[in-house]
Amino acid sequence: MKKMMFLLAAMVVALSASAQQVEAFPSYIEVTGVAEKEVAPNEIFLSITINERDSKGKISIDEQQREMLAALKKLGVKADEQLKMVDLTSSYFKRGNALAKAQYELKLGSAAEVAKVWRALDGLGISQVTVQKVSHSDLEKFKAETRSEAIRAARDNARALAEAIDQKAGKCFWIADYSSPVRTVYTVANMKARGITEDAIAFEESVEEEGLEFQTINLQHRVQAKFVLE
Repeated sequence: MKKMMFLLAAMVVALSASAQQVEAFPSYIEVTGVAEKEVAPNEIFLSITINERDSKGKISIDEQQREMLAALKKLGVKADEQLKMVDLTSSYFKRGNALAKAQYELKLGSAAEVAKVWRALDGLGISQVTVQKVSHSDLEKFKAETRSEAIRAARDNARALAEAIDQKAGKCFWIADYSSPVRTVYTVANMKARGITEDAIAFEESVEEEGLEFQTINLQHRVQAKFVLE
């Protein structure tokens, strides 16, 4: 008899604990919200390399740099703000002479600016110009906006699903926040600039006539959320 009473008492405790657990963890709905935003870049970073080897050592790095700065100034580029030296090296060859190479980073704001700079540098014999990266001055703000849009999308999804079964989505009690790597989408103009598939004059004309732009920055954010079902 004592054994049976002990078992009944254990069952009562178990049922009570189960009821408390149900009360603590009510019925809920779990949903995913996704938001995506494409941003046109206003910061385009060019990598420019000046190499004495290109002129077989006849034109020094200093002279090439002066010519480059003069050309950029004519185009309205503020070299003291937009241009910086990244690296300066020398390579020694069989004859024992040293040929220097300098690498710079130039920040511009549009495809049209890139085309004009490329043409000017190409005219100086500086052909090692590539697009290093693109960005936007308000990129962090756009990321925050995309994150907010994702959780609002999750909330709307929860409401729609709950209404389909004649219920309501209540308070959100759990959120998992995921961010995707920033992706870029290349356009024709950007591919030409990176690959240098045509001469500088043709590229500049194509940008002016067709209004081509550089790659857009693709921001994507995903969240998972749990809402109480009422």
